Parts: sequence; structure tokens; C-alpha cells
Amino acid sequence: MPPAIEATGLTKSYGDVRVLDALDLHVAPGTVFALLGPNGAGKTTTVRILATLTTPDAGHARVAGHDVVTARSRVRRAISLTGQFAAVDEAQTGTENLWTAARLSGLSRPAATRRAAELLERFGLTEAGDRLTKTYSGGMRRRLDLAAGLVRDPGATEVMFLDEPTTGLDPRSRQELWQVVRELSAGGTTVFLTTQYLEEADRLADRIAVLGAGRTLAEGTPAELKARYAGHRLDVVAHDSESYLRLRTRAEPGAGPGPEAHTLGIPTDGSAAHVRELLDALDPERRDIARFTLHTATLDDVFLTLTADKEPSHV
Repeated sequence: MPPAIEATGLTKSYGDVRVLDALDLHVAPGTVFALLGPNGAGKTTTVRILATLTTPDAGHARVAGHDVVTARSRVRRAISLTGQFAAVDEAQTGTENLWTAARLSGLSRPAATRRAAELLERFGLTEAGDRLTKTYSGGMRRRLDLAAGLVRDPGATEVMFLDEPTTGLDPRSRQELWQVVRELSAGGTTVFLTTQYLEEADRLADRIAVLGAGRTLAEGTPAELKARYAGHRLDVVAHDSESYLRLRTRAEPGAGPGPEAHTLGIPTDGSAAHVRELLDALDPERRDIARFTLHTATLDDVFLTLTADKEPSHV
């Protein structure tokens, strides 16, 4: 099957600041793809280009098989977009916001009424449905905005863009959104997600790209990225300063100071055999190591490793 999203050499500048620098992307249909990066790395600009809201200076992109520049109307019929900030009409009730969005997306009056009620229930807003949204809390507005992005029949949405969708949500609401994302993907919708929550990307994404200074620094599954850029680390804690110096002398290249005093961090593949081998080599007389901890890589480790020297440019 052709990719749901394909971008080649996307370049975008604002004045003298280059936001995207020949960015390439390839997203398979029916998957969840997460774009990570520090503030100013170009995540939102990427979403805006792919959603036809901004034109690239150079490069090409196709979404749902359509060119984002020459076939904008076709792209817009195939996508749904939820931006970083809640966009609700404060002069309308929650029900009216969803009903209006449903009508604008092409649903009939009865279908719009049913869809609004379904989404209010799904996002825990039924009791607040008849209240003006200017009385909603920030989290409630965000949930309503997310619901508005889902008013269309999921089968009509080939690609859904979610730009930091869970910002400001409480843990329960975040879990609810994660379930919605899983349901959309299971139904064949491609979900393109930007997020600042690395746990969110780890749980949801089939593939992840880490963006820095407008370029892809790395791409792969969460497991691949953790194995490639972070791996495992054995943290050994020495009894005292003299023990620590002896451990440093015996340690192989690549070892370095750990997260606390008298601690040495040693790269390892995480297997029991390798951990035993390292402990025996570091402390053959079993007198220098007080305790040890095996540190399993997280996406936080990957993110910090890849973006340590990248200066933000523009959102």
C-alpha cells in the first residue's frame, strides 16, 4: 500500500531562521507515528505543512495520496486536525460546538445530534453539554476540542493530526485519549502525533522520529531507538572513595560517573551473563561494590542523548 504520509526535502524558513531543513518522512497507513523534539524543533511547522495550512519553501509532501500544495482540497477532505490550543466557541454550549462542527463536516442534522451526544459521553462532558464553554475549565475545553476533531465518521478520516493533544489534560483524560487513538489506528486511520510526553509516544507509537534543528535525528520503533541510542547501564555504588578509584581503574572505556556519589555507570547489554561478568571484573575480591542497579533505557534517555546539542529555532 502507498504511504499515508510521504515527505521529501521539506524546507521552511521564517525570515533568517530555517525551521525545517530538508526533512524526510514516511508513514505507513493505519499506524501511529509520533514526532518528538524540543521546543522550536519544527514539529508544529511540519504538521501545518502536512495539513495544508502552510506552504513549504522547498520539497514535496503527499498525504492520503494527494499533494499538499497542488491538491489541498483533496487532502483536507481526507484528514482531521487538532491543534495545540483548544479552539472552541465560548458563546456556544458544548453540545452546540460539537453539533456545529459535525454539520460543517457534512453530517445531516439528526446525525450531527447523535454524534455530538456520543462524543460528549465519550469525553465525560455529558453533564456539561448544556453549559456555555466559557464556564469550562481548561481541561474541559481541551477535551471538547479533541471531541470536535472526531465528529466525522472515523471511516472518512484517513489521516488524523494531533499536535500535542494531551497538553493540560489530567491523567484520566489522557488515558481516555490514548484509548481513542488506539481505536482509530485499529480501524485503519493513520494517526500523526506530536507530543512532549515521551511516555505517551512510547505507549502509542508504532514508529517515532526525533526532530532537531529541522532535521530527523533518528527514526525507528520505540524499542529500536532505546536499543540504538540508550541501551542499558549498570550503576555500581562503591563503599567509599578508595573503592570508587579502584573500580574506575578496572572499568572498561565507556564507563563514567553515575547519578550519585561514588557511583560508576557501565554500558551493558542487560543480560544476566554480561552483568555477572562486569561485576566479577570490577570487583574480583568482592570488597569494593556496596550495591548495584541495572538501568533500563527509556525514551527520555533517547531524547536527551539525541537533542543534547540541538538549539531550538522556531515552533
